[in-house]
Amino acid sequence: QVQLVESGGGLVQAGGSLRLSCAASGRTFSNYAMGWFRQAPGKEREFVAAISGSGGSTGYANSVKGRFTISRVNAKNTVYLQMSSLKPEDTAVYYCAADIPSPGTYFRGSYYPTDALSMDYWGKGTLVTVSS
Repeated sequence: QVQLVESGGGLVQAGGSLRLSCAASGRTFSNYAMGWFRQAPGKEREFVAAISGSGGSTGYANSVKGRFTISRVNAKNTVYLQMSSLKPEDTAVYYCAADIPSPGTYFRGSYYPTDALSMDYWGKGTLVTVSS
C-alpha cells in the first residue's frame, strides 16, 4: 500500500504562485511514475502534469504548459508542482497520484502517465483557490 499526502494548497490572487508537494510512502519511489490531476467544482477530473520515475521526462496539459513545473526529489520521496501565473480557472482540488509497475517489472525510463485510469494510488487532494 502506498500513501500519498499533498500539501501546499491555499488561497492566492490571480498572477500569484504556489508550490504543491506530495510525500509518498514506499521504498521504491524512484520506480513510481507520478502525476498531478485536478478537479474543479462541477467538472471532471483532468490531467495537469506528470513525471517519469527518474524525473527525466515530464508532460503537461496544454492549459498549464509554460506556467506549471513538475519535479521530484527521489531521496525525499516527494514530487512537487510549482504553479505560477495562476488564473481563476486553475481553482480546483489538486490530487497527486502514483502509477506503480507490477512486481518484478519496471517502466521504460521515459514513461509518464497522463490518464487517470492508469494511476494506482491517489492522495486526498489539496484545494487551490485563485481569486480574481
